[in-house]
Amino acid sequence: MKRKSIRRIFERIVQGIFTLSGSMTSIAILLIVVFLFKEGLGLFGSPEIEKGYALCVHASNTVERLHPKEVKLVFDSEIVNWKELGAGDNEIMLFRFDDIFSLYSEEELGGEDYPLLSHKLGEVIEQNPGIIAFLPKQYLPPENMPVKILSINNISPLDFFTGTEWMPTTTPAPQFGTLPLILGTLWVSIFAILIALPPGLGVAIYMSELAGEHIRKLLKPTIELLAGIPSVVYGFFGLVVLVPLIQNTLNLPVGETALAGSVILAIMALPTIITIAEDAMRNTPKAMREASLALGATHWQTIYKVIIPYAASGISAAVVLGIGRAIGETMAVMMVTGNAAVMPHSLFESVRTIPATIAAELGEAPSDGIHYQSLFLLGCVLFIITMIISVTAEMISKKRHQM
Repeated sequence: MKRKSIRRIFERIVQGIFTLSGSMTSIAILLIVVFLFKEGLGLFGSPEIEKGYALCVHASNTVERLHPKEVKLVFDSEIVNWKELGAGDNEIMLFRFDDIFSLYSEEELGGEDYPLLSHKLGEVIEQNPGIIAFLPKQYLPPENMPVKILSINNISPLDFFTGTEWMPTTTPAPQFGTLPLILGTLWVSIFAILIALPPGLGVAIYMSELAGEHIRKLLKPTIELLAGIPSVVYGFFGLVVLVPLIQNTLNLPVGETALAGSVILAIMALPTIITIAEDAMRNTPKAMREASLALGATHWQTIYKVIIPYAASGISAAVVLGIGRAIGETMAVMMVTGNAAVMPHSLFESVRTIPATIAAELGEAPSDGIHYQSLFLLGCVLFIITMIISVTAEMISKKRHQM
């Protein structure tokens, strides 16, 4: 009786430890997700223009607000006349805060603390009807001067998800268009699966149905070993071997392309696809195989008319998990895709993925700034994509077990 009581107490303690461990893990995951979205969604409460600054024009200017993309085009001198923005026919004069010190001496600005600085800035704007000035809010001209401050909205989700330019450090209006990054991630990952699926499915069929037991025992751990190779090693291989090969073979200006990233990710996804697909095919009931053969079907007919259809949900789960493996990859992709945040049009152009962007820019982003928040929001986007993939894989797996 004492032994049974001690055993029950021990079992309850172990059960309590496991329950506590599971609860703490769930809470930790929840806190990480909450922190991620809290930091990321803060971006939408930030102004479109650099924080603490304003855009000023002459009071006669009819423009009330400029879109961040228009501001960038203006300050890049790609828009040079106000009529292109729906105002009068005046040539645009760009003026940044530091330009005032080339126009006036320290004495003219009132001495060391520049007490006349705001007034002088107002004079400059008053004398130039076509001016657009990028000024700190603390030095804005007095209200009695003919100066208009353009209205500034907060960064919108529409601009974030549909914008085509990712330039988070440009001034005065950072560009947070994530569409090139999202498409680059999906572009590389989808083509990686298209490259990996035929050989992966072929190896899975060979190991499950054709290979002898000794060969299978040799091949399986070898293939699974691919999953243990660090991604940076794949990146070095791609950079040294694959990139020059693609560049020379296809006669491209550069070899760091979406194709190089897709091939590397295809190699990295192969162990996942092969292992899961092979397990799904080996779980086909023996009775179904024997019934097919008994009806006169050949071995190959049994494979593609019985085994593969039965294991279709498992193969689909392998593909989905392979996509998840590819989407979350960082280092190898960053090394071979060229890291160009541009809209992808073909496999032979450089692209940039979401994980590569976060890894490359997080160390340079000032803490709690909008660049920092934008990278967290990219993490939220990646989290949602991978969650959708995981849920899809789980649904496919449940369907497989119900069959």
